[in-house]
Amino acid sequence: MGSFLSCVFPCGCSSFVCGLFLQNWTRGMSYCLHSESHLDTGPIYVRENGKLHVVNQGAGGVQNVTPKTRPFRLFSRGFSVELCMNREDDRARRQRTDHFIFTYTKEGNLRYSAKSLFSLVLGYISDNVDHIDSLIGFPEQIAEKLFSAAEARQKFTEPVTGLRALQKFTEAYGSLVLCSLCLRNRYLVISEKLEEIKSFRELTCLDLSCCKLGDEHELLEHLTKEALSSVKRLLLKDNCLSDAGLRRMTAPVRVLKKGLENLLVLDLSCNPKITDVGIGYLLSFKKLNCLDISGTGLKDVNAVIKRIQMQIGLVHSQVPLKEFDHSNCKTEGWAEQTVLQWEQAVMEATKPQDNLRSRTAALHFYGKTHRIKEVVKCKLVEAETKVSGNLQFYKEKVPNCHLPLKKEVAGSHELKNNKKRALAEQERERTSKQKHLCLTVEDWDLLNTY
Repeated sequence: MGSFLSCVFPCGCSSFVCGLFLQNWTRGMSYCLHSESHLDTGPIYVRENGKLHVVNQGAGGVQNVTPKTRPFRLFSRGFSVELCMNREDDRARRQRTDHFIFTYTKEGNLRYSAKSLFSLVLGYISDNVDHIDSLIGFPEQIAEKLFSAAEARQKFTEPVTGLRALQKFTEAYGSLVLCSLCLRNRYLVISEKLEEIKSFRELTCLDLSCCKLGDEHELLEHLTKEALSSVKRLLLKDNCLSDAGLRRMTAPVRVLKKGLENLLVLDLSCNPKITDVGIGYLLSFKKLNCLDISGTGLKDVNAVIKRIQMQIGLVHSQVPLKEFDHSNCKTEGWAEQTVLQWEQAVMEATKPQDNLRSRTAALHFYGKTHRIKEVVKCKLVEAETKVSGNLQFYKEKVPNCHLPLKKEVAGSHELKNNKKRALAEQERERTSKQKHLCLTVEDWDLLNTY
C-alpha cells in the first residue's frame, strides 16, 4: 500500500493529508463494494507497480488477474427500446413524396436517383401555398409549375385555404389561370364553390346554361362587376330569367357604360319569362354580334325582329348558328383540372348512402314513389324551343370590295348616303342619351347597389 501511496503522492505530503485520503478512499471502496444491489458498476481495477489488480467483491481483497475483455454495453440488461412512428399527421406524410426517384433498369434492378433541388423546393412551397403573400411579378413559367404541383396535392379543394391560394394566382395572372369556364348543368358546383368561381378574373367565355339560377342569384350580380368586363361570350340558357333580371344585368352598361360592354355572343334561350320589355334592355349591347332569344315569351315576334335589326344591326337567321353550339365551350386554363376536382368532390358528396338506398328500396317494394322530383333537363326545353321556332340573330359581315373604281356620280351618291346614315346615327345617340338621362326610380335604386 505504501508503494501505491507513493504513486498517488510522489511529491510527499503530510501524514494528516495521507490519512484523510485513505479514509475517504476506503469509504468509497466500501460503498462501491456494498452497493451492488443499487448499481452494477462491474469489477474495479487498481494499478500498482505497473500491474492491474481486480478487487474481489465477495471477500473484499485484491487479486492479481489479467483483465478479460468484455463486450461494451451501453445500457443495462433490462433496458428495452420501442420504435414509435410520428402519427400526428398521417395525411401530410402520405402526400409528402420521397426525395428519390426509383426506376428499374433493363436487367430488372432497382435504381434510384436524387431529385433536383428545384423540385424539392417546389414541393415544399406547394404544400404551403396558402401562406404566400403575393405572386405579382413572379415568372409565369415557374408559377404554372407551382400551380400544377399544388393542384396535384388538391390544395384548391380545401374550403378556406384553397380559396386563399387560388386568389393569389388569379390576382397575378388573370386569364392564364382560366380564360374559359363551362358550368353547364352544374348548379351544385356553383352553390358549393361560389366564392372560388367569383375569384376568376378576365374570363372571355362563361357558360352557365341549365343552372336555374334565377334573377336574384349572386353570380348574376357578379357578372356586372369590372372583374368580368372581359367576357365576350355569355351563355345563360334555361336559367329562369325574367325582364327584371335583364334590367339588373344591363344597368351598368345602359347608364355607366361599364360591365358587359364587350359582349359579342349572348344566349338567352329557354327563358319563357323574358318578354318584349326585356328585349329592349338588350339593345344597349352595341358590340353584340350573335343573339339567341329562342323559347322566350315574346308577344310580337315580328316587331322584335325589326327592332333588333334597326337598332343593333342584327339579322334574323333561318339556320341554327354554330356560335350557340355548347360543345365548343370548354374549360381552358391552368385551373382546368381544379374544376374537375370540384365536380368529383360534389359527386362523391351527393352519392346515395347505404341507409338511403335501403329506404328507397323499401319504398319501391311497397309501391311508393319518392317525394323529390327530378330536375327537368335541358333536352326537354330544347324540344320546346324547336316547336316555338328559332330566334337567332347575327351581324352580317360587309365583304371587302376589290373592284375597280366606279364613276364619280356613283361615288357622290354613296357619300350622300353615308352622310345620311351618320346623321341618323347621331340623332339616335341623342335620343338614347335623353332616354338615359330620364332615369326611373328603379334604375336609381339599381345604381345605388353598385
